[in-house]
Amino acid sequence: MTVILEAVKLSRSFRLPRTGFGKERAMRLALVDVDLQVNQGARLGIVGESGSGKTTLARLLLGLDTPTAGFVKFRNEPLVGQDMYQFRRDVQVVFQDPRSSLNPRMSVENIIREPLECLNVPGDQTARIDEVLTAVGLSLDLRHRFAHELSGGQRQRVAIARALAPHPKVLIADEPVSALDVLVRDEILGLLAGLTDNLGLTLILISHDLSVIARLCEDVVVMQNGVIAERGKTADVFQFPQHEFTKKLIAAVPRLPSNS
Repeated sequence: MTVILEAVKLSRSFRLPRTGFGKERAMRLALVDVDLQVNQGARLGIVGESGSGKTTLARLLLGLDTPTAGFVKFRNEPLVGQDMYQFRRDVQVVFQDPRSSLNPRMSVENIIREPLECLNVPGDQTARIDEVLTAVGLSLDLRHRFAHELSGGQRQRVAIARALAPHPKVLIADEPVSALDVLVRDEILGLLAGLTDNLGLTLILISHDLSVIARLCEDVVVMQNGVIAERGKTADVFQFPQHEFTKKLIAAVPRLPSNS
């Protein structure tokens, strides 16, 4: 398998606010010596509780933050020094809340056009907008609407269309369905599954919800306190967890009461 995105001994620390006058600011380790290889075409889930380092890892993989130590490689080359325009075309992100990630002053058409213009993506932009709107199951009639005129599911479909517009190779989705109701969440997960298959995308899905990871991802990484506690095939890790933290995560999943 070809490794497309890689974290090498990745660490990230943050300074905490001062607790009193003249006191040194303490450091918080959000990520500690993380090694991770993502194969081309893989569907990788990253799961863990809040504060486990999932989103910090995603930001570093996206080049939106700078590691305290270690580095990120894309296509076997360190991210530092690469053509970032090309990297941004190749690696795109879908955020958690489409209400806050979509510009309320822009129409759907202009929201999707923005990355095409900013990243100097060649080709007919209008045709590409129509293409990705169709790919995410939205009517072309919505192109002149604004985000506040759309439902939550429609907004997230627009966010996915925007991410698809530059023809990415890797899609990083950070809690993409946590702001949606159950039925819409199922639709969006089905859409992401179909798109990754049909377009040959590499998917990195970040979630605290184990059912979302189980539905979409073949491989999983379990994070705890900034380190990888366990990794492997999703079915194996969830059925036969080896790490105590993974066992606690699985035991905490709510289950519907039986009729008996």
